[in-house]
Amino acid sequence: MAPKWRELADKLAQAIRSGEYAPGQQLPHIRDLVEAGEGSKSTVHAAYKALEAEGLVTSSRGHGTVVRQQTPLKRLGIMRYDKAKWRDGDEVAFIADRVASGRAYRRNEQTQTVSLVEAPPAVAVAHGLPEGAQVYARARLVKEGDQPTHTLTSYYRPEHVEGTRIVDPAPGPAGRGGGFRVLYDAGYEIDHMKEELFARIPTTDEAKLLQLPPGEPVVELHRTTYTADGTVVEFAIGLHAASRFAWEYEFKVPDTARDGKETP
Repeated sequence: MAPKWRELADKLAQAIRSGEYAPGQQLPHIRDLVEAGEGSKSTVHAAYKALEAEGLVTSSRGHGTVVRQQTPLKRLGIMRYDKAKWRDGDEVAFIADRVASGRAYRRNEQTQTVSLVEAPPAVAVAHGLPEGAQVYARARLVKEGDQPTHTLTSYYRPEHVEGTRIVDPAPGPAGRGGGFRVLYDAGYEIDHMKEELFARIPTTDEAKLLQLPPGEPVVELHRTTYTADGTVVEFAIGLHAASRFAWEYEFKVPDTARDGKETP
């Protein structure tokens, strides 16, 4: 027989999934459920902690226990980088995801800091730089409303971006079309990319920054961006709250036996 707290957690989980409690809605205060005969204070508290661990709610001082948004953002794969979006328009990658998901956005939901730093080992390798070389780090925190969705830090060679909008720390994308448009205007048109994904447990600081519930993993993204001649113009490391994104890829299936070459 399941313990009382588990029965209550399952009951509340069913109410959340059925829509009785909507995303953003606060669950009853613990004392209200105690008074309603749902169990002792410790029973209700244990049920709420279980719901939080399962990713159904978030709890914070002053806000109580609130139902989480259960529909993740659509994180486009190839099409989020469509040149028509940023070269000919003003739809940078995180905005392309919001548009595809039918979600609202504000450009200043992306904040950032820019600094000249010593290249971390992975960055130096990606750019083919010697150990200790200087690179520009453009670190962004992206939010949906008040909730962070992900971080992304792009690393650039100084000779590619010095004096451009990429090194301007003003909130939001780096002008119309964002960083890819800046590189394009500087003569570095992006041609192909490599993305690598890693799932892991976040550090304490990362969980705090992304406002993650206990036990939620993150997806770490490594993105290498090349020009047509193979020059690396950006190496980026992103950290995504796992439950806040649905990753979508659509692509032509390669046939190297027929075509005689591998796609990048």
